[in-house]
Amino acid sequence: MIAKLKGLLVARESGRIIVETAGVGYEVFIPLSTWYRLPPIGAPILLEIRQVVREDALNLYGFMSPSEKRSFDLLIQVQHVGPKLALAILSTLAPEELLAAIQREDVETIDAVPGVGPKVAERIVRELRDKAAELKLIVPAIPSEHASQSLGPIDDAVSALVNLGYKPTEAKRAVDSVTGNGNGAEPELETTIRKALAVLLSER
Repeated sequence: MIAKLKGLLVARESGRIIVETAGVGYEVFIPLSTWYRLPPIGAPILLEIRQVVREDALNLYGFMSPSEKRSFDLLIQVQHVGPKLALAILSTLAPEELLAAIQREDVETIDAVPGVGPKVAERIVRELRDKAAELKLIVPAIPSEHASQSLGPIDDAVSALVNLGYKPTEAKRAVDSVTGNGNGAEPELETTIRKALAVLLSER
């Protein structure tokens, strides 16, 4: 069972990267919280890994912090929450936000994640209420000091939202609405994604 993966980042896109180690390229699926903390292409990277074996596939899911990995592990224990939906939840809610929502029994916050729905949100709260406290024992990792090499925060933010299931036109509109400040400053990627998500979720 693979628990950690250390190597060189050789390919990256929203939701998926390839890490090369000992001449082998490993495809790793990741949440946005990990994606916008990736180092540049060609740089070393160390990821927490959860290996998930299915009848027709063996997939690796990577995380920058133990708290993200533990959140993922808890989420996929919930009925009707598979790895893909767990990544979508962690792409929208940080582990501490997920923990707070579960403890407050805030079904609406979890339901607001694209693809979840009220029944699954209620199930997450009900089934993880007693387990979520385990996340308190894990200290969130400090974001990587490496800057991402990409087309820019605005293009990356749109791409990230599309990978979450939004249409390109609505993703672009949401990003434009939170970055059109006219001061010429380059917005931070994480901030842009979170603000754009808030706009899209408020429209539901």
